[in-house]
Amino acid sequence: MTARILVAGIGNIFLGDDGFGSEVIRNADIAQDDPSVRVTDYGIRGMHLAYDLLEEWDTLVLVDAVPSRGNPGTLHVFQADHESGSAAAGFDGHSMDPAAVFASLRALGGTPPYTVVVGCEAGCVEEGMGLTEAVAKAVPRAARAVEEIVAALQLHPVATTRGEP
Repeated sequence: MTARILVAGIGNIFLGDDGFGSEVIRNADIAQDDPSVRVTDYGIRGMHLAYDLLEEWDTLVLVDAVPSRGNPGTLHVFQADHESGSAAAGFDGHSMDPAAVFASLRALGGTPPYTVVVGCEAGCVEEGMGLTEAVAKAVPRAARAVEEIVAALQLHPVATTRGEP
């Protein structure tokens, strides 16, 4: 059985480095003719992502800027922890925060799939378009990471019960 993989770039291109996810999605070389993989730049459309996740994807690869730990441009690849999100976050149709997206998905009756996050420490998320130099330099590495993750998941799908590794 072929795993269904949704690759989602998220972020606000009008807030500097927050546009990282959108930029990586534009640069990732993933075949668009494979029906088992969908690559989408969601931007700030959190509800759109939540509704798309109702389609029972096996894996979500989420590409986003993450808060800086003092090293803008540093990439982090990790499995999302769906349990640490607050159930009280509830239904939020105007938020792109991944925790809010997963809370909205649950409110709609869905369950988050196994999720791999490709994140880059942001340098600046002030109003303005364009990535900082450090984050822009991370885009090609992140695009390759996404390509490799998708290829690996296609060869060796993660055996999960929706949301559980």
